[in-house]
Amino acid sequence: MILYTPMAYNDIFPTEMENYTNIESVSYKGRTIYAEKKPDGSYQIQQLLSSDPNDFLNTEFSPGRILT
Repeated sequence: MILYTPMAYNDIFPTEMENYTNIESVSYKGRTIYAEKKPDGSYQIQQLLSSDPNDFLNTEFSPGRILT
């Protein structure tokens, strides 16, 4: 089966729901991102939601970046 979708494989077929309880949709510098909330209150970027290709070249929105 082939799925033509912009979503990641793990978003369509999640392994465990506990892995997604800390992920929130957050607005950061005017862009919408999915970020995982850490125990210390910071966020780690998981995914950028944007229709502007230049946003994906901006290192401020790179997955894995920690936001304080």
